[in-house]
Amino acid sequence: MAPYDEWNRVDDEEDDELQDTSFFESKKDVILFAIDCSISMLELHEDPKYEDVKTCHLFTALEAAMEISKRKVIVGPNDAVGIMLFNTTRKNDSGGQGADIKQNNFVYQPITTIDAPKVSELMKLLDDAREDPSSLRTTFPPLVGHRVPMGDVFTSCNWIMRDGAPKTASKRVFLITDVDDPNAGPGKERLMTSARTTLIDLTQAGIMVEPFFISTEDKPFDQTKFYSSVLLPNNVNDDEGDPSVLLESISITRIDDLLAQMKFREVPKRALFSIPLELASEFVIGVKGYGLVTEQKKGTYRYFVDVGHKMELAGSRTTYVDNIEEDEAMNDSIVYGMALGETLGAEEADDERDMSGTTRAVSAFSRVFFTQDEQKSFRTLGLEPRIKLLGFKDKTELSFEDNVKHSYFIYPDEMARILIRSYNLGLHVTNRLSQAYSGSKRTFSALIKSMAKKEKIGIALALMRRNSAPVFCALVPQEEKAEEGGWNEPAGIHIIPLPFADDIRAAPVQEGLRASDDLRDSALKWIDKLTVKNGSYPPDSYPNPALAYHNEQLEASAFRTDFNPEDFEDVTLPNTAAMHKRAGSLMKEWLSALRQDETANIVDLPDRGKKRKAVNSAQTEGEVRSFYEQGTLAKEFCRGHSLAVSGKKADLLDRVQEYLAAN
Repeated sequence: MAPYDEWNRVDDEEDDELQDTSFFESKKDVILFAIDCSISMLELHEDPKYEDVKTCHLFTALEAAMEISKRKVIVGPNDAVGIMLFNTTRKNDSGGQGADIKQNNFVYQPITTIDAPKVSELMKLLDDAREDPSSLRTTFPPLVGHRVPMGDVFTSCNWIMRDGAPKTASKRVFLITDVDDPNAGPGKERLMTSARTTLIDLTQAGIMVEPFFISTEDKPFDQTKFYSSVLLPNNVNDDEGDPSVLLESISITRIDDLLAQMKFREVPKRALFSIPLELASEFVIGVKGYGLVTEQKKGTYRYFVDVGHKMELAGSRTTYVDNIEEDEAMNDSIVYGMALGETLGAEEADDERDMSGTTRAVSAFSRVFFTQDEQKSFRTLGLEPRIKLLGFKDKTELSFEDNVKHSYFIYPDEMARILIRSYNLGLHVTNRLSQAYSGSKRTFSALIKSMAKKEKIGIALALMRRNSAPVFCALVPQEEKAEEGGWNEPAGIHIIPLPFADDIRAAPVQEGLRASDDLRDSALKWIDKLTVKNGSYPPDSYPNPALAYHNEQLEASAFRTDFNPEDFEDVTLPNTAAMHKRAGSLMKEWLSALRQDETANIVDLPDRGKKRKAVNSAQTEGEVRSFYEQGTLAKEFCRGHSLAVSGKKADLLDRVQEYLAAN
């Protein structure tokens, strides 16, 4: 029987409370680097970082793959990375993972779980190429005279993923090239159609393609020649804008931005849930929900067992044992309850366990127990995971205080198939159904436009997961807009959980003091001087210093390199010298005005409760005599005077004597 303190915790081994099957499919992330190995990618040029050093685009792409692999060793040890080069004459080894792929495509690193030796091998290749820049051309000779059709490249990626990547994984292809028209010449239209067809096959297999186009001043990358007709942007508002123009963010204008863009897309955007959105009776569309704010934490520690020649990962499993039967208890036989009153006897427990059916009779003054499925029905109120639209309100009805929890962001999805479970009397699963919703994007886009035009918000009843409680939410529409910094706000709907009456309490300070207009204008002067010019804040450029310090130590240990703590750079520290140089005089003027303001020295503190004085429990002669007869007189005295009550009786008597001597 489970302890009473765990009565409200449900062990769900099936993990079906997360409706989005891609959530646990994404536990393992697989990235395949598809790198162009043409003559232009191998052309040597001056290294922008080092003087008198030659480099090439292929070296930069392999270096980016190496950096991503090094990070994956630390933050994603279960993930897998592979490297495929196309437009090269190097042959694949017979019997290997790339033996059956298309011609002139070479698998340099098969898709396997990342480990330090494989990354060290790639690091050695790059070290040799840094000393001899022409070694990459010798190692991967380029294809001369013609190019591999992009349809064959996508087909090879599909076959490599099929043979090497687990089915329950998020699969992505990082395509890196500097050639904007790979299949120029006769038959271009046919090759373009073939490439788009094979790309659709990749998408239907659950493989996403992330393109990284290298563009330089001498050779700008023109997306409209080929890729704008093959890689169309996946947007909600498909009817707006020019579909022949791709996003500018996938074109790398500077080689240094290649790694930065890859780090930004390194972590896949994993949906927290995939549930239906019910707009009306029998009018349902499919949506995916994402969390916009997520804390990145250290990886969980693991146990290893020394089996002699190597260390094996030890798995852990929780098992409940029946004290009466002295055998492992099955999950369906475990009941949960609260400890109220006397403990239930063994005979009553047996009677409670043997009873079956939808209702059970419980004798008076006995605890009530519930099965796991009953607890779920209490929490979910018998509802299935979905978002049910109840109505609309004016946008002004939503106040700032209503946002007490992190909101979710939903996006239409008509590709994924949503799992639906049917119940018999709310206790047992009878069947499983799967349903897909077509037309979700068009309906979702029309809903956003209509709500934004009428300045309305939606009110909905939402059950995000099967093992959570339903909440009332506000649906706030967001239309797509571009920012000056190059970041785009996608079209979607924010789901804001609305608080209950007891979730909001009045502030202890009833009246606040506001700064004068002169003091506010003085502060705005130095704030404007220190404001980011483009108005955007890239969070990936400022990692958590504690987490980055921890990861660098693990990286040094994994690759057997020395770690110098003094070399660690905390990029989150403010540049105080530059700040004072830019706005130091303005900050001094504001500080002087602040000190002269009378309201700045007034602090309104809320009333605090008075500390209650400890009361000695031994007050009467009868109570003292009772404690003396029970042998607990010294312990009660120590407890009443805030002294330690641990130890033997002689220790307690010594504490009493020391207290009386001192007082």
